[in-house]
Amino acid sequence: MSSKLTTMVAVAAAMGCGLATQAVAEDTIPVGHLSAFTGPTSDVGVPYGNGVDDAVAWINAQGGINGKKINMPSEDYGYEIPRSVAHYKRWQSSLKPVVIQGWGTSDTEALTPFATKDQVVFFSASYSGHLTDPTGDAPRSDRATPYNFFVGATYSDACRAQASWAMKDWKASGKEGTPKWVHMGANHPYPNAPKEACNAWAEDLGFEVLPPIVYPLSPADFKSQCLALQDAKVNYAYLGNTASSNVAMIKSCQTVGADVQFTTNYWGFDEPSAAAAGEAGDGIVVPALVAWTSDEPGMKTVREVSKMSDPSGEKARPLPYMRGVCSAFVMRDAMLLADKTGEVTSNNIKDALETMTDHVSPELKGVCPPVTWTPTDHRAITQVTLYRNNWNGGQPEFVKVGVEQLPRGEDFLGW
Repeated sequence: MSSKLTTMVAVAAAMGCGLATQAVAEDTIPVGHLSAFTGPTSDVGVPYGNGVDDAVAWINAQGGINGKKINMPSEDYGYEIPRSVAHYKRWQSSLKPVVIQGWGTSDTEALTPFATKDQVVFFSASYSGHLTDPTGDAPRSDRATPYNFFVGATYSDACRAQASWAMKDWKASGKEGTPKWVHMGANHPYPNAPKEACNAWAEDLGFEVLPPIVYPLSPADFKSQCLALQDAKVNYAYLGNTASSNVAMIKSCQTVGADVQFTTNYWGFDEPSAAAAGEAGDGIVVPALVAWTSDEPGMKTVREVSKMSDPSGEKARPLPYMRGVCSAFVMRDAMLLADKTGEVTSNNIKDALETMTDHVSPELKGVCPPVTWTPTDHRAITQVTLYRNNWNGGQPEFVKVGVEQLPRGEDFLGW
């Protein structure tokens, strides 16, 4: 982010508190929050949604957007597409939101045509590469997604990063032969989102890419999938589901003695799942932001945000919570810039987002990743930091194992 733009955001944020008393009650900015507090991904949907809700409450407590409060009703759609569409249509007829804070891949992709037609900025916790081509002109893109944004590397880029790390790990091990890579997950838009792109990347790196192995989003006994891994002599497996399903998978594989290096997506493993997995989770590699125990400067603000729903400040928040906070704060920064240059409309927010270069909210240094968007490229982040979970004798900890930089270019947009 340019120094001029950073100064504008910081000054506007500071001005918000002083102007709060001047705002009339009806002077609000409408935002819809689609949350997954129930359903098969609620294990990570709850902390993410809490992060969004707490951050908006904190922003409003500081004066909102130059005195205008964010009016953000939250609706639990249970990870069901029809319910998400129903909430969206109801909001369009009443709330008239300028932004939607959404959740999953299947519902976000289903709502993208509506958001595009209605010109509503749509932040999501889906990091699907299919949401990154605002023009629809990239060679592998099958849709234009001009109003979709998210604060993270795409699932495809995160998986590519893990495949790159895995090849380095294989070479460092001194083992001979061609390593085997497999994609695993439910037959569902979310785990499938990076499959084609990541498998192509892994093949180019020199892996033998095996046929995908399917397992459901809900936890179950996955010994049959683990035996398939064992029989195929898989070396590296990417887990595309959310945390509770993945915990069941790695525990099943420990039971049958499958010796596989697991990697996973942003929502596939966190602090609660490390505790639940126990020794079976030792060694799993995951892309992540900073943990609750981090001493990064921005964690001071995150802990104050957390007090909006936990006044005691004693509740430890898992990795998905920080991502929800980051999404809400970037939304706020774009609103401040839109308000500075005109009205806080969806199109002005979109324009503000597309001017951001290496932008981090001033209060969240070291917590949120720097984001860059342009009118032709909505891949916010191309650098992926990877962590390994170490069981550490019953005290699991995430240890950084590498940083992978992915290239830009239209060949990486839209998939």
